Amino acid sequence: MAEILEKLPVPTLDRPFGVHLWPIFDKAFEMVKGYPASEFKFEEGVTALSTFKETAAILVTYYVVIFGGREVMKNFPAFKLNTLFMLHNLILTIISGVLLVLFMEQLIPTLWRNGVFYTICDHRGGWTQPLIVLYYLNYVNKYWEFMDTLFLVLKKKPLTFLHTYHHGATALLCYTQLIGLTAVQWVPITINLLVHVVMYWYYFQSARGIRIWWKRYITILQIVQFVIDVGFIYFASYTYFSSVYFPWAPNMGKCAGEEFAALAGIAIITSYLFLFIGFYIATYKKEAKVGRPRRNTGQKSLIEMRNFEIPSPAIPVTPKSKGSNGAASTGRSNGPVTRSRKA
Repeated sequence: MAEILEKLPVPTLDRPFGVHLWPIFDKAFEMVKGYPASEFKFEEGVTALSTFKETAAILVTYYVVIFGGREVMKNFPAFKLNTLFMLHNLILTIISGVLLVLFMEQLIPTLWRNGVFYTICDHRGGWTQPLIVLYYLNYVNKYWEFMDTLFLVLKKKPLTFLHTYHHGATALLCYTQLIGLTAVQWVPITINLLVHVVMYWYYFQSARGIRIWWKRYITILQIVQFVIDVGFIYFASYTYFSSVYFPWAPNMGKCAGEEFAALAGIAIITSYLFLFIGFYIATYKKEAKVGRPRRNTGQKSLIEMRNFEIPSPAIPVTPKSKGSNGAASTGRSNGPVTRSRKA
């Protein structure tokens, strides 16, 4: 046993997971693209999906397809698609996890040696070539997540404002931060990846018919995510604008990134925070009120607790929704609720 333990890779500052992951990823990237990730360059107008016309065209197509598809599906029965739904969520769980550990391998040494301010405001800390590759892959992955909505349409589930707005706005947000060269973007991206690992795993397990008791805490985690995001983005934006336009105000110097990207980040992330807080209040406070026993009767309320679902960057739903498979992405359904196969 001692000999086996000695052969195991030992985590270090430069290799937080013991194994150097980037060379492995570099080779995998080359197998797909024909060149290693270390040679990737993000060039506006050259790299795929790097122009506003491309981004706008995809977003318009997304909304036309989902809302047009919803009307078309009125004339057809709902599709089951449970196996594809499980596979979709498992893939997104894996993708989110891989990107997260790759980000951590790049960021942990920089944070330890140079501090938080350097990593969020200096291009040498938050805009390195490996990080640019990961920023871009995270951005492209947002288009794959549009499949979440397609499942809702094909399964004839309601499309809520929170869901449809969040998907489109997140893709746009990632695009603005890429072309805006913001160094702080790794903060909301890494936290979001962590949330997505938990969230998509929940969807995967729910689609299998397994009842998850901690779904409410995923919503809380999402709100905490946006609170942290707002703190970092507001700070980075403040120190930039104050150093450039109000040098007399206290600041820590210019922070890397374009002004339009800072404003886009402030607007979109702030809207997420308010929308998710509103959803939490409307869903779980109402759930507690509905499930409260009647006074002076000594009996429990006859109204059973509804199966409220989790809002998410992937599949936010209305408070009264019940999924046919227990997953938060399924929205409202008149069918029976699948019971857990576990006690």
